[in-house]
Amino acid sequence: MFRSVHSRMLASVLALVLGLLIVLGIAVAVSFRSLYIDETESRLLREVDDINDIVVSRYVDVDKRPAAREEFQVIVRLYDAYLQLCFDSGELGRYSVYSVDSGSRWAVAEEADLDTYIEAVKSGTYDRCSYGLLTKYTGFYTLTAMRPITTDSGETLGVIFFHYDMTGVNGSIRSALSSVALFCAIAIAFSIPVVYLLVRSITHPISRMTKVVQEFANGDFSHRVKTKGNDELSDLGGSINTMADELNTLEAARRSFVANVSHELRSPLTSMRGFLEAMLDDTIPAEDRDTYIGIVLDENRRMTVMVNDLLDLARIESGQYKLNMSVFDINELIRRTFLTFEARIAAKRFTVDIRLDDDRLFVEGDSERITQVVHNLIDNAIKYTPEGGRLTIECRPERHSARVAITNTGAGISKEDLPHVFDRFYKTEKAHTPSGTSGTGLGLSIAKLIIDQHGQDISVSSENGETCFAFTLKKAAKPAAKKAQEAAV
Repeated sequence: MFRSVHSRMLASVLALVLGLLIVLGIAVAVSFRSLYIDETESRLLREVDDINDIVVSRYVDVDKRPAAREEFQVIVRLYDAYLQLCFDSGELGRYSVYSVDSGSRWAVAEEADLDTYIEAVKSGTYDRCSYGLLTKYTGFYTLTAMRPITTDSGETLGVIFFHYDMTGVNGSIRSALSSVALFCAIAIAFSIPVVYLLVRSITHPISRMTKVVQEFANGDFSHRVKTKGNDELSDLGGSINTMADELNTLEAARRSFVANVSHELRSPLTSMRGFLEAMLDDTIPAEDRDTYIGIVLDENRRMTVMVNDLLDLARIESGQYKLNMSVFDINELIRRTFLTFEARIAAKRFTVDIRLDDDRLFVEGDSERITQVVHNLIDNAIKYTPEGGRLTIECRPERHSARVAITNTGAGISKEDLPHVFDRFYKTEKAHTPSGTSGTGLGLSIAKLIIDQHGQDISVSSENGETCFAFTLKKAAKPAAKKAQEAAV
């Protein structure tokens, strides 16, 4: 029954509201009844005090007694009450008076036995007001105010009983309680739709978000959460939309990545298969087979490089490659890495300019990974430098870092392509348009990931026929002689 958040919240809030209204109604009713009865008791007690004064000052005087009785008549008529004066003196005896109009109701109470109460009042062990003292005689609920008849000198002459019919008071209380109950019922009836709308305003956006997220789970990232306002639900909806944008971008990148990998693997596989089948069915003459076997080997090597690059990329992104930080000479690293390209540079016959401001410049980083970065950037520059062009490798110290820049002449990179050069499978020949060159399109992506791991920057610029890739490393103090020698090895 209460499986959904909406039903549970609705039931909980309604129960809380109803409980509060009921408690509030009971509290108001009890407070009203208490105040009403307390007021009635206070009035009756004040009245019996006045009756005591009348008895002491006039009723005990035979000459003034008729006037006192007239006053008693006025009082009982005003309250529709029943007054009993029980004197200790046999001469005064007992005197009862009630209104002529209500005589039939109070007459039956004249035979009530009040001796027990008389003794209690005289001894001082009594409550000044007693409920239901005459109820069994009259048939209606009564309230009796009582006190001893005392003179100014403190002499006790008897006891006063002033009986009040509580029917009207109880009726007023019931009427008031009915009004409180009616208001509570109206408040409850009004609160139900308000609570429902309030709960719905919270749960309905959550339901919409749930549906949108379910669409995400099905692979459809086109849906968005409609948000309005500045509350937490709107913030959550905005976060979900932002997540959808990121997921959509990642999904597009994943599809592009899979498509590019498939293409990059299929092309050399198709080429190798074609050459091998041609050699098997003698389409390629025996004397030309060495040439085509060389082509197949080149394609195989390219595939091996690409697979290794993919593995490196995956390991770096997954955090499997932990940096082995050390202090090393970046200038020496550049010199050693450059030597591996001498044959290619000589074959293309272009000018090389190596600018190292200091003989030795120490930086902090993973020397193996930085070697990979320098290798990839120099390889990329050589690949796209035309024959007779110029290659410049520069390393200079800055305030807190060392900046390595590798610049080559050539066709350059267009402004439209510059933001994408570090994307996976971005083919640099698209911008440099060389002849007879091909790459995996992963070298620059790997270089960027490595530099990002170091918390440094890598950038590219291309203008006036020159393309420059530059990155920074944290500068370090010169290590001890032994450590410096180890770093240079």
